[in-house]
Amino acid sequence: MIHVLIGTRAQLIKMIPIMHQMKSRGIDYNFIFMAQHRETIYEMLEGFKLKKPDYVLCDTGSDIVSTKQMILWSLKVLYEGILSKNKIFKEDKNGIVLIHGDAPPLLLGAVIAKLQGLQTGSVEAGLRSFNWWKPFPEEITRVVTAKLRLIDVYYCQDETAISNIKSYRGRYVHTQGNTISDSIRLALKINQHNNSLEPANKKREIYAVVTLHRFETISNAKQLRKVVALVQHISKTINLIFILHPPTKAALINKGLFNELNHNSSIRLLPRMSFIDFNRLLSASQFIITDGGSNQEESAFLGIPCLLFRNETERLEGLGKNVVLSKFDISIIDEFVENYKNYLTPISSITSSPTSIILDDVVSYT
Repeated sequence: MIHVLIGTRAQLIKMIPIMHQMKSRGIDYNFIFMAQHRETIYEMLEGFKLKKPDYVLCDTGSDIVSTKQMILWSLKVLYEGILSKNKIFKEDKNGIVLIHGDAPPLLLGAVIAKLQGLQTGSVEAGLRSFNWWKPFPEEITRVVTAKLRLIDVYYCQDETAISNIKSYRGRYVHTQGNTISDSIRLALKINQHNNSLEPANKKREIYAVVTLHRFETISNAKQLRKVVALVQHISKTINLIFILHPPTKAALINKGLFNELNHNSSIRLLPRMSFIDFNRLLSASQFIITDGGSNQEESAFLGIPCLLFRNETERLEGLGKNVVLSKFDISIIDEFVENYKNYLTPISSITSSPTSIILDDVVSYT
């Protein structure tokens, strides 16, 4: 049996095409949801016409937004997961569990899967920053999971990723890209064919999108103040739509910065939205300001200028083309904002499907 385990919104975005294609191929799968993120998850599943989870593990009723919540939630996941592993995996001991990326559910899910005697497949494996604390906790999750030999199959998007995992036990599969390309194709198709959807930019506004949520961005008060000041600075040039992830909103409120943004007439604050709605919003924007790797990949596929609010990135998508690494340098930021149209690139013409490569590999487990 094939099991799909996700816990975060970003993981779901990357795994949607796998579940969608299994549905199209008539392949049954067991969908396990570790509810680290809850907001918009069920809306996204409905938007892509995918089934609801077969098993929900440790749903607290809201997103996990703090370090303390994360620690307590992780312990609960392990406790319930170990006690209920037979029920979670439908008593299967011969299948494979597909887990995306580098968020905590990768480590937690892999531990429970191995205790059940199942194979584990890491989707989008092999990314490395070679800095344990950036990004945190993603880099630690990647390395620890691999060193503990919790992964049997590494699904790697490029040769760099493959070279990063060759010293670890397990086999690798070159997926010829990232599954987010298939997610974007699906979202674009839905938006193009659903006439009932309201245009993202019906007033033909000129705006840029802001979405910031990484631990290193929002956990440190000094860093968050710096980021907010930079966003305010950019808003003097162009109107901004700031998408607030629950942890970001909580951090802004706790550090007394929320009202600064909320009272700025050039900044519109919106709650986190579904991937389909965000795709529509982003496609109609001038550029995006983000600290997220998935947003970097999405903007690279769409050819939309991207200002990356990070000092470094382990992802190569779009760098030197439509993606500019800001390093929080005001001169780099001003140059980008003034000349963002120079960073427009054509939408990706790559037609290969990483999803199909992954499914062709795991079909033997059905």
